[in-house]
Amino acid sequence: MKKKHIAMFISSLNKGGSERVLVNLAEYFYSIGYRVTIVTQYRLENEFSVSEGISRVLSEITPEEMGRGRISNFLRRFSKLRRIWKQEKPDLILSFIGKNNMMALLTSRFLGIPVVVSVRGEPGEEYYSGGLRLAARLLFPLADGMVLQTEESAGFFPPAVQKKAVILKNSLNPAFLREPYQGEREKRIVAVGRIDANKNHEMIIRAFAEIAHSYPDFELTIYGEGELRRFLTGLAGELGLENRIHLPGSVSDVAEAIYRASVFVLSSYSEGMPNTLIEAMALGLPAIATDCPCGGPRELIRDGFNGFLIRPGSRQELADTLRKLLDDPRLAGEIGRNAAGIREELCPDVINRTWKEYLERIMQGSV
Repeated sequence: MKKKHIAMFISSLNKGGSERVLVNLAEYFYSIGYRVTIVTQYRLENEFSVSEGISRVLSEITPEEMGRGRISNFLRRFSKLRRIWKQEKPDLILSFIGKNNMMALLTSRFLGIPVVVSVRGEPGEEYYSGGLRLAARLLFPLADGMVLQTEESAGFFPPAVQKKAVILKNSLNPAFLREPYQGEREKRIVAVGRIDANKNHEMIIRAFAEIAHSYPDFELTIYGEGELRRFLTGLAGELGLENRIHLPGSVSDVAEAIYRASVFVLSSYSEGMPNTLIEAMALGLPAIATDCPCGGPRELIRDGFNGFLIRPGSRQELADTLRKLLDDPRLAGEIGRNAAGIREELCPDVINRTWKEYLERIMQGSV
């Protein structure tokens, strides 16, 4: 019997939230007997690994394939990706993020391959220019299916596109399926994510600086790589906290790195469904998150019950909420225990099954 074949399309497997979701899905479908091909534009150094049985194809044109001028090279990229779909002949294409969704739709036209596009973040950020927004509104009706992260994000699209959309959650990374830490927690506040402007780690550093004198035993650790890492390291020095604020870069085992921490902070201006917040809550960490568009943190956190929500960019609210948790270990413990309940809701078996059922309906033409 011929194996069902799913092709997944994304820019790279660089270590980020969307890439992790795609890799988790690839591993799941491969484990249940599907043929899985991951198509990426690039291969980078700091990438997630995948099982040997999962194929990897690169769609970016090589230096030898390049022509003269942007239009010429765009057409060559377009033709190469279309050739990949013709050669691989997948039963379905699942694309992730921004322009990739548009390229998947355009390059697969009239090949008879159903395409599901997945918007991973806040749509207004993912399609940030007038041209991209127009293209999304024109092209997304061509998709056979569309996956969104939150109900709020659907409002970005016209009604004809909204009808195609489903909300599919991110499954919890199995590495975070462990019992919450029961011992005395380390005096550390932690954050995890790309070190860029949207993640707004500067706010965490400045809020920590505001309370640091009151909690001299506490440190702040921000895990991740990005263009602002050097700037934030310098800022910690300017604030006289270079020995208490650490930016060690990416780590291979995030679960172990944050497992015993006292508080987790998500400080983004915008998020889809933030994996790092899900994972911290699953470990039983009391979490503080910005109530940012497109509503992912709000769908995970009941304010004051299993975490705290603050306004994006509000350093004072963050500092005040950190004080509340650090001053009251009983409250912090209760919030963390309640947060750990997310493990049942986002259990990989449950979430992966919903993805499978949806994608199979698309392949069967029943959606």
